Amino acid sequence: MNSVVLEVVGWVGSAILVVSLLQTNLRRLRLINLIGCVILVAFNAALGVWPMVGLNVVLAVINLYYLIQFARQRHDATKYEILSVDGDDTYLRHVVRIHEADIRRFNPGWVHDPFAADDAYLVLQGDETVGVVIVREEAPGEAQVVLDYVTERYRDRSPGEFVFGESGPFRGGKYRLVRTPAGMVSPYYDRLGFAKEGDRYVLQVA
Repeated sequence: MNSVVLEVVGWVGSAILVVSLLQTNLRRLRLINLIGCVILVAFNAALGVWPMVGLNVVLAVINLYYLIQFARQRHDATKYEILSVDGDDTYLRHVVRIHEADIRRFNPGWVHDPFAADDAYLVLQGDETVGVVIVREEAPGEAQVVLDYVTERYRDRSPGEFVFGESGPFRGGKYRLVRTPAGMVSPYYDRLGFAKEGDRYVLQVA
């Protein structure tokens, strides 16, 4: 391989590794890091630097292992716990406050009014809070989602499905219908059985 091309390949692989370490989303970090490792395996093999080949092969295997784990756990309800809290719960207020800027990216114009919440749920994995769902009762048996938020680290693992899914708190409860707010950015509700209704989504839960 041409030495200039080889050097470019090495720099590209190194740059990809650096970019991977800047990711807050765990799955994206592992995926980008895996790509960088594969490139650096080829680069170091071409140079005959076998210790670095071995290192990057090991790192690639580790990344691949965690990507497989992420895929397996994505729809595993046993990995998450849904905790019901009051709308004015102190810890809920804390979670909302520290994630407020990111929340507004997906819910423009959102304002936290704890007295407008009839039910609130925290989604936890272990001791980490990874999501928040807040609803109010608009009419008897009808829930309006005020906030549905997942932290960046877990956004591609869809923990919201465990709130609205078959084993979630809305099933068999006081609500027969759930409506999402209008104007949400990148909604995912079509994957959870919601039907599109104008600029909102509706879930029949009765």
